[in-house]
Amino acid sequence: MYKLIPLLLSFLLVACNKQTTIEMPPAQKLTRDANGYYCLMTVVNHSGPKGQIILSDNKILWFTSVRDTISFTLSPEEPKNIAAIYVNDMTDADWDNPGMDNWINAHNAWYVLGSNRSGGMGAPEAIPFLTKEKAELFAGKQGGTVYSFSSIPKKYILKPAP
Repeated sequence: MYKLIPLLLSFLLVACNKQTTIEMPPAQKLTRDANGYYCLMTVVNHSGPKGQIILSDNKILWFTSVRDTISFTLSPEEPKNIAAIYVNDMTDADWDNPGMDNWINAHNAWYVLGSNRSGGMGAPEAIPFLTKEKAELFAGKQGGTVYSFSSIPKKYILKPAP
């Protein structure tokens, strides 16, 4: 019996140290039925990159611009039970039709801020790319500065659109 106690304790230690990983829900394909969270307009009718936020209750929130998507995460009035944030990868996307299923994790994307391109509602846009190199290439042609998600200045996102 006493020989089983160390074995049992070892098993319990391994079980306690096992970390639980929470999987992000997958990005959803954009359809013509998707309406913007803030503007209530049909998302696909706007040019530029889009965003989607999936809440922990699996509710999907659509955004006509990436700037609005990020703004949602910064607003104290909005829910904080965010399970995933996705944005269009603009690497090979057409500005007027950025894609229905080319989503990337917003936290891993690289963003160009301050370019000469306007977002879905005509406001300054945070333009996402899968790689830093593609973001830098875009910024070299269209202007702007490259940022990671965590380094995006809040004042850029939260300032009123001109």
